[in-house]
Amino acid sequence: MRVIAELPHPECKITIFSMNQKYIVKFEQGTFEQSYKLAEMDLSGGGVNDVFEILDEEFITTVIDRFKLMRGDFTSAYNRHQF
Repeated sequence: MRVIAELPHPECKITIFSMNQKYIVKFEQGTFEQSYKLAEMDLSGGGVNDVFEILDEEFITTVIDRFKLMRGDFTSAYNRHQF
């Protein structure tokens, strides 16, 4: 797996990897991460530029909202067990 690109964003780290004819887009925020896999053949042939088009601000906003939900879910589970 190799890093193709890193996209700057103030609320999360975005890294695009290439592996086995797939692009893997990984979002990281603190201890949480989300990843999305795209087969190269499912894109229009523009390579990583097609991935950049998918990663519009609307999509990134939903990813960040999902991080908030993840953090809330984890905090609730952690608090139920009183560590």
